[in-house]
Amino acid sequence: MATSILIKKYALTLEITLNRPEAYNALNLDMMIQLGEALTSAAADESIKGVVITGNGRAFCAGGDLKWISWQAEDPGTTLRKLAPQFHSAIIEIRKMGKPVVAAINGIAAGGGFSLALACDFRVMAESATLRQAYTSSGLSIDGGGTFSLPRIVGLARAMEIAAFDQPISSAQALAWGLVTRVAPDSEVLNAAHSMLEGFANSALHSFAWSKRLLAESFRNSLEAQLELECEGISDCAGHPDGREGIKAFVEKRKPVFEERRLE
Repeated sequence: MATSILIKKYALTLEITLNRPEAYNALNLDMMIQLGEALTSAAADESIKGVVITGNGRAFCAGGDLKWISWQAEDPGTTLRKLAPQFHSAIIEIRKMGKPVVAAINGIAAGGGFSLALACDFRVMAESATLRQAYTSSGLSIDGGGTFSLPRIVGLARAMEIAAFDQPISSAQALAWGLVTRVAPDSEVLNAAHSMLEGFANSALHSFAWSKRLLAESFRNSLEAQLELECEGISDCAGHPDGREGIKAFVEKRKPVFEERRLE
């Protein structure tokens, strides 16, 4: 199997690079499987405290490889019925992972690439990069969790506008709409993504994991159910070494030191 992704491990972080630059990192079956496996491994590896996802070459990810899909012996509908769950497994791994995941959007992020970026916890976008929903212009509906993430990030009305008109979104517009966390010069986008992870250097990642889960669950829970989950979360955090250190530091009027969770 060709290496459709590149993996670079730093001291406590993992960099995943989509590696089909000749196809603008379009998603085929091999890439989806390898991406899912890398994310599953990162989630289970206690030595990894954060993940950066980026693309090789001029694109972050141009979406599903429609040329590859058209070459398959089966009709496109059958191929996508088999392909989408592989992609969705990777999306689920990102959303379930109790670690920060940052998309370093180095170039065009369209279709499935757009959905992949939206699934990440944070997005750093190159100044010259472009976002595009892209599905509806090809007569397709949105997948990759795009219809889940998009209205939660920008609101239903803006999400409907993006879905209906499919206009390219510049980095400045993406920042104004809240689609990305930060915009960086093209040559600095990857460094900026890693710097964002460094912002967690003194943070309690157990607390982050609970915050990520609570915010996701809030959209489907009743108030009563959410309050119960919050009760579970805060009691679990308070009993964790991070929580105990945080409470102790507060009482002693000093900054907490979460040494075992440090990102370096």
